[in-house]
Amino acid sequence: MTQANSVLEKTPLFEVHKRLGARLIEFGGWLMPVQYSGIIEEHKAVRNAAGLFDLSHMGEIEVSGRQAVEFLQYVTTNDVSNLKEGQAHYTFMLYPDGGIVDDLIVYRQKDRYLLVVNASNAQKDMLWLQETQTIKGSDIRVRDRSWATALISIQGPKALEILKPHVDVNLDEIAYYHFAEGNVGDVPGIIARTGYTGEDGFELFVPRKVAEKVWNLVMDAGKDHGLVPVGLGARDTLRLEAKMALYGNDIDGGTNPLEAGLGWAVKFDKPLDFCGKRSLLPIKKSGPKRKLVGFEVKDRGIARHGYPVAKDGQMVGKVTSGAPSPTLGKNIGLAYVPTDSSAIGTELEVIIRDKSFKIEIVKTPFYTRPGKAKKAPVAKETGEAKETGAKEK
Repeated sequence: MTQANSVLEKTPLFEVHKRLGARLIEFGGWLMPVQYSGIIEEHKAVRNAAGLFDLSHMGEIEVSGRQAVEFLQYVTTNDVSNLKEGQAHYTFMLYPDGGIVDDLIVYRQKDRYLLVVNASNAQKDMLWLQETQTIKGSDIRVRDRSWATALISIQGPKALEILKPHVDVNLDEIAYYHFAEGNVGDVPGIIARTGYTGEDGFELFVPRKVAEKVWNLVMDAGKDHGLVPVGLGARDTLRLEAKMALYGNDIDGGTNPLEAGLGWAVKFDKPLDFCGKRSLLPIKKSGPKRKLVGFEVKDRGIARHGYPVAKDGQMVGKVTSGAPSPTLGKNIGLAYVPTDSSAIGTELEVIIRDKSFKIEIVKTPFYTRPGKAKKAPVAKETGEAKETGAKEK
């Protein structure tokens, strides 16, 4: 291993990835598998059977105390008071100017809340929460649980069939964006019906020290069902097809949820104000000046992050995410463009290595799975385009 790699963090499954022959890369300060057998093969396995992901680089932060709800109402945009025990929702933490600190999932447990944040933002988020805690009250406890927790995700149409015999909870009774506490084999943990691929699936929060045991159990259970290990490469193409935002590409401190098309996770009428609300209200009233749209490249070029988008030869926006779609057989992407150029069917150009390629704005998500997991009874804000929940990213 190079000296540069020696300073990178490793998940508890690092040795497993090496044994499986994964190609390892730096990602958000971590040494992570980008692919095993190949991005296209892994992508198609998730769409047609199932894939297993190591997400142990993600951050887990626990919030508890008598003022926990009041605190989370202020520091996040969705309405925490609507969450019932065993339920989760997608939300944002915002800066006062409306820019996005991070997107995250909040899970309501019996006497506490679990926040799952992006790996590259985990330290920043923890500091942000601690700073805000000093403003909002003393009866709040914020604890970083990342180093005690491993996160393993099984995604795909066969995920339930593979996992079901090996847990002591009824997976059929776990609605989308809900979770249960139970055992995977003999390992206690949280089993959540969330994901970041556009497919049905489950995320398993287990103690870090037994992560390899759980990984091996699930891999063995799925060996006759087409289950394969999946790296970050296919995870990116899967989430792009489902139009799930990636922090650092599609959203960041310089963007807001309204222009990103994620305003459904911002509850302006909830009982308590949230940080960033005053800055978002004028945008809500007048409408965002730009929008995040999906597009197809009509020519043979592949649009990548940062490529300029033009209209009649004038630069009007930029690509935030782009890749070939293994499912659709097309080159697709996301870009911020002016609102008056954001209608479906609008033709623009993307500049790739000083050459202009035609693109057409299309309806998103690009891919919607046939059939859906049982939805949470109160989750009117979900729907396929809103499965942005599962983090990172």
